[in-house]
Amino acid sequence: MSTLKKAKTSKTKLSDDLLNAGSGKTIKQPNVNDDKLTTITEMRQQTNGQTALAIEDEQRLRKAFVDKDWNEIKIADSWQIFKVMAEFVEGFEKMSKIGPCVSIFGSARTKPDNPYYQLAEEIAAKLVRHGYGVITGGGPGIMEAGNKGARSEGGKSVGLNIELPFEQTHNIYIDQDKCIDFDYFFVRKVMFVKYAQAFVGMPGGFGTLDELFEAMTLIQTKKISRFPIVLVGSAYWNGLFEWIKDVMLTQEHNISAEDLNLVQIVDDASEAVKIIDDFYHKYLLSPNF
Repeated sequence: MSTLKKAKTSKTKLSDDLLNAGSGKTIKQPNVNDDKLTTITEMRQQTNGQTALAIEDEQRLRKAFVDKDWNEIKIADSWQIFKVMAEFVEGFEKMSKIGPCVSIFGSARTKPDNPYYQLAEEIAAKLVRHGYGVITGGGPGIMEAGNKGARSEGGKSVGLNIELPFEQTHNIYIDQDKCIDFDYFFVRKVMFVKYAQAFVGMPGGFGTLDELFEAMTLIQTKKISRFPIVLVGSAYWNGLFEWIKDVMLTQEHNISAEDLNLVQIVDDASEAVKIIDDFYHKYLLSPNF
């Protein structure tokens, strides 16, 4: 009577190979695809109708736990280092020539008929009239509004685009020679901070908060010089900063009182631009476009 043999995973294969070491038998490297789903039927059976994204996440987790030998690890990490370096080199080369700019952050989901979209467009246009270029994340929503406002006044319009499976596509208002694609968020954030003379934060999601707190942390820890951070939309931002004041500062003492002065919250485009202008006039500095 024949018995069915259970298919070996990469881990059990590797265990058997180690036992066979020195026996003269061929030792095969584990295949990272061993545990992956191979047919649509198998996918449906094992995932109970999960979405394609959920399946992809599961496969990514499976791959992370597959044993790899040192050579595989070394090769994969080495190529990743070169890819990161290439993104930094391209970013530094293109961004070093743009002159004084202001980074505008905000949601990719904001529609053109939203008041915040229109306000971001107005702020960008005013910044250009005051001598600044505009840097955005290069995508739709608030980012598109920022690039659109800069383009309408003939100013420099920079887009730092991130490769994502959804939401993010280039908007049409970026200068052709100032559109840069990134795979790594951390490289992109360096460009936002290194080449901006100020930040304007419009209502947004996790990405906007990530960029905002990155800038605040770098200024708080004196890793970069202080520059204006202006948040637009008191109805959107006040609740967050009330929590920061009441809980983070007063209750838990996790920040200092002066840290609350790192940002200013406004509702008007002219006021947002005036804060940036006043900051640099204090140091007798102005854009050199």
